[in-house]
Amino acid sequence: MDLQCMAVFRKVPEGYIAFIEEFPGANTQGASLEEARSNLREAVALVIEANREMIREDADGGTVIREPITVTA
Repeated sequence: MDLQCMAVFRKVPEGYIAFIEEFPGANTQGASLEEARSNLREAVALVIEANREMIREDADGGTVIREPITVTA
């Protein structure tokens, strides 16, 4: 699945802090910009995985329709 989001990187004395505007909770840091980018991709994947798991737990026993959707912003 490809989804384009806006990554924000801020230079700090220790390196970079980073977050994704569209994914609250997807934030990280890195000693270099490259490390921050890599860590941010992992953070987004973990947020998506955690959200999916929470929905599965909340929907246990109920009727739920899950389907892919494409979003254009």
